[in-house]
Amino acid sequence: SCTLLCDTGDTGQGARTWIKQILNQDMAFQHIKVIYPTAPARPYTPMKGAFSTVWFDRYKICNDCPEHIESIDAMCQGLTDLINDEIKNGIAKNRILIGGFSMGGGMAMHLAYRFHQDLAGVFALSSFLNKDSAVYQALKRNESVLPELFQCHGTADELVLYSWGEETNKMLKSLGVSTSLHTFPNLNHELNRTEIEKLKAWIVKKLPVEAAKAN
Repeated sequence: SCTLLCDTGDTGQGARTWIKQILNQDMAFQHIKVIYPTAPARPYTPMKGAFSTVWFDRYKICNDCPEHIESIDAMCQGLTDLINDEIKNGIAKNRILIGGFSMGGGMAMHLAYRFHQDLAGVFALSSFLNKDSAVYQALKRNESVLPELFQCHGTADELVLYSWGEETNKMLKSLGVSTSLHTFPNLNHELNRTEIEKLKAWIVKKLPVEAAKAN
């Protein structure tokens, strides 16, 4: 089994180190491989065009402006290659979870709900989708069973407002996604140990050991 962690504004190794610091150990599972991909460096408009390791560009950090769909779709293609590599290595697609923090969670929602609706699940930590996201448009036309969404968000988040995450959750739920939203009072745009422990428990629930043995 396999979990892809997309992070934002950092390398995959940086994301791994950050989680390790919070947990005092690596986020490891006996039967699950965890992959931390690194976003390519690109000019990022909210940082006045400075190069940054981000999954896609944004016109600005808000939920009521258009999505930078060109960069989102290019990245979806790149991450699809990563998923296909795992499938070639013998991992069943319904044993792959994807997710991430902030922009990484947004990336994962685009990837799963527009292009890979047969994945095991999606997690989005301190993440959001824009109001008329391409994800919502795709789901309006959809009739298949969708991956479950595990969402976490701090109420004190000053970069990605809690209300944006809550609205994303409600929209996806109304479009047929089975969702959960875990709220963390006083948490800003960051991760904490309780959140990662909850995520780990959810990952094991979605990718149980028994099925791994049977495969």
